[in-house]
Amino acid sequence: MSGHSKWSTIKRKKGATDAKRGKLFTKLGREIVLAAREGGDPAVNFKLRLAIDKAKAANMPKDNIERAIRRGTGAEKGAELEEVRYEGYGPHGVALLVHVLTDNRNRAVSDVRRAFNRYGGSLGESGCVAWLFESKGYITVSPNDSDPDELALLAIDAGADDVTVGSDLVEVFTLANDFQEVKESLEKNGIALNSAEISMLPKSLAELGEKETIKAMILIDALEELEDVQQVSSNLNITDEMMAKYDQWTST
Repeated sequence: MSGHSKWSTIKRKKGATDAKRGKLFTKLGREIVLAAREGGDPAVNFKLRLAIDKAKAANMPKDNIERAIRRGTGAEKGAELEEVRYEGYGPHGVALLVHVLTDNRNRAVSDVRRAFNRYGGSLGESGCVAWLFESKGYITVSPNDSDPDELALLAIDAGADDVTVGSDLVEVFTLANDFQEVKESLEKNGIALNSAEISMLPKSLAELGEKETIKAMILIDALEELEDVQQVSSNLNITDEMMAKYDQWTST
């Protein structure tokens, strides 16, 4: 299993400009609201703890986090959010899952459909591409001064389903039900995690040429910019080098 495409996009979001940070905080806040519906104590609500960890990693202000928790538990009024998933194809047959949290389903589907149509994709029926993905835990660790192989063995001992080892990155994959145990085991061993989340990961990756990849990435970017879209999962292979070329292309 390859997850480096996932890491390329995570790194890009970590380096978000100030102009995009407000939008990122809104999306992270909605994730906290949704998780807090199952209880406002992160000590017993792992989903909430994970959402808070992601918000803190993005330097989201403490007040914003606490307000989102209050909204989720009903202690503070806020718009009622609905979780929806849309499926479709991007340019050159790239499979896309669009994860949405919205207070207006009609607005959300209209915006998503418009983006697909504008950038060479097509919004499909429910189930048309979901079978190409599976829910997995995904954890990344930078070895720094540690032995990457030792980190991989720790992850496997903790219950990881698969591990990919590189000189600058160790990617840990888990079954969704094992994610919490593996994450906490690594942290107890003093390992600092770059990222940790449960996501829909592709079972295999679509390999496209440079121009075709850029065209598909334009649609992915457009979808991720939408107000109601939390995350876009794709089976497109996006290397660090390809992400750098794309960023250079969009900045010219």
